[in-house]
Amino acid sequence: MSSQSIRNVVLVGHNGNGKTTLAEAMLYRAGVVSRMGRVDDGTAQCDHDPEEKARHQSLSLSVASFDWREHRINIIDTPGYTDFVGEAVNGMHAADLAVFVVDAVSGVQAQDQVMWRHAERLGLPRLVFVNGLDRERSSFERTLESLQSHFGAHVEAAQLPLGAEASFHGIADLVGDGALDYSSGKSAAAAVPDDLADDASDGHIQLVEGVVEGDDELLEQYLEGTEPTEEQLERLIHDAVDNRSVFPVLCGSAAKPIGVDRLLDFICRVGPAPGESGPAEGVRRGEPVEVAVDASGSPVAVVFKTRIDDFLGQISLLKVLSGTIRANNTLVNSRTADKERLHNLMSFTGAEHQAVSQAVAGDIVAATKLGDVRTGDTLADDTALKVLITPPPTPVYGVAIHASAPAQEDKLASALRRFATEDPSLVIRQDATTRQTVLSGAGEAHLRVVRSRLERMGIDFEIEDMKIAYLETLPRPADVEAKHKKQSGGHGQFAVAMVRFEPLARGTGYEFDSEVTGGAIPRGLIPAVGAGIEEAMSNGGRHGFPMVDLRAVCYDGKHHSVDSSEMSFKIAGSLALKQAVEQVGSAVLEPVSEVHVEVPDTYQGDVLGDLNSRRGQVYGTEPGSAAGTSVIHAHVPTSEILSYVIDLRSMTGGTGTFSAAHHDYQPLPHALLAKVVADDD
Repeated sequence: MSSQSIRNVVLVGHNGNGKTTLAEAMLYRAGVVSRMGRVDDGTAQCDHDPEEKARHQSLSLSVASFDWREHRINIIDTPGYTDFVGEAVNGMHAADLAVFVVDAVSGVQAQDQVMWRHAERLGLPRLVFVNGLDRERSSFERTLESLQSHFGAHVEAAQLPLGAEASFHGIADLVGDGALDYSSGKSAAAAVPDDLADDASDGHIQLVEGVVEGDDELLEQYLEGTEPTEEQLERLIHDAVDNRSVFPVLCGSAAKPIGVDRLLDFICRVGPAPGESGPAEGVRRGEPVEVAVDASGSPVAVVFKTRIDDFLGQISLLKVLSGTIRANNTLVNSRTADKERLHNLMSFTGAEHQAVSQAVAGDIVAATKLGDVRTGDTLADDTALKVLITPPPTPVYGVAIHASAPAQEDKLASALRRFATEDPSLVIRQDATTRQTVLSGAGEAHLRVVRSRLERMGIDFEIEDMKIAYLETLPRPADVEAKHKKQSGGHGQFAVAMVRFEPLARGTGYEFDSEVTGGAIPRGLIPAVGAGIEEAMSNGGRHGFPMVDLRAVCYDGKHHSVDSSEMSFKIAGSLALKQAVEQVGSAVLEPVSEVHVEVPDTYQGDVLGDLNSRRGQVYGTEPGSAAGTSVIHAHVPTSEILSYVIDLRSMTGGTGTFSAAHHDYQPLPHALLAKVVADDD
């Protein structure tokens, strides 16, 4: 199979729009399965995880590969729920075409809009499949209007439905001049009904005029009254899809299945082959490079998904970008510089797999039992080449997790590592300040799935609220004399340290210097003063939070030739900090996050007001990745955004997204101090 005959297609759209059912219908029409599985029955090929079967929804991307009319089609089915957007974005990276599956009853929904913005960022060609036209209250016309309202006039119908709701039985083709009737259960060529002829003619003209501008010669002929042939029109549509100037809309019912075979034909005829939309971007030794899809080039593949199977072990799904990779080839992981032997290459359809001997540029294949290989890694002959892909979404919702008993700790840690390997948008970290294990993800649903999987594995654990990592510092300079004296029989303990403290700029940390002269403190014992101060800082200030950003200068002291020791001066250092806090008090610092919120313009005012109510400081806005959207940039106290993802989705009807990262620490307003201290106890 040549690269030109491969079609990599990602199915995206709102949860419940029928993406997995459409993938199942494609497999059925292609003869891969003899009977269509059902999501609700847990029998769909692409929902093979036990948790997916139990919830009747996709939770991770799945690949289904099959042949159709002398083409190799790799379908990437993705979750539609917003908490699993990272899976959909990974699927987009491996695809050359996105098929947006849109519900014919509801029209464009929140996650359709979110994923359209991601496709815009990636420059991914798109077409739309309006699904469920056999359902009550479905409407192709209303859905097309919704698509054009949200995504612009370049969304053009390429088909019209025959019949409506329960009477829906076929499609009229606006590219050619005929129709397909599915009344018998299979497609049969038919004439366009008389009552649809005018609409079909108008739709054909609109489609032609939408794409003919891309070819000067054909445009001139068209203006002179010569229609492009069907073959010419398909080429024009192909070019328009490839350069994202037109987004064709097809229609059908995945459940019946009606229109699915024509969708596959359309993908093969007008969908871009791998690399047609441009080369992949990469870096080599810090310099940008392009990786063209070329079967004769050096082997390059990128890992776009990692799965762990109980029998096969770790499975790495690869998009081959260049060259031809073969079983038992050895490639280098550019991240680790380790050599990786491709012992087994496989083609997957859901959980089913079959061995393959090779994969050419543009194809998707799986390799098993590789070493330290992660999602996003580049495997190539060129050890310095790194293919760039969008990093996983930053976690926006977190909880603390710990084992219920010591005997469960290793099991819990192992399971969490496995989950994070399969899903890079899931992050597990140890917070040194709060001493909690923090589990972070894309939202409540994301973490509920993790909890359910842990329970299914029989692991006992407990969940609690994530604590905020508050800190303390000195608000102004202090000068103290700390004395430690203890007599207990033989050798006693004696140390006097005179220390001057001053606060430092945020993020500076801790500095210790000595100005001791004349042997007031032996040189070898002076560092113990600094160590004692540092240890006391980690134990917490007046309110129990670790102390940071201060400079301590030991400028004088006293010692005893017998009773002074390193421990004595370490204790004196600890006492010095305690006395400084008693002298000048301490200021509590709260973490502040840098937040970027992308929302449709209609919600911008509400979001700005909400950020202000959270003590946020907005420092800029700019146009978003899609028309009619804006990105708001703000600094917001971290404590104010712990559940922001829930509130933002509620405020924007699920269309708003945001990312957050630690920015700095700022003084906590005094009015909030009592509550913060009480909550931490």
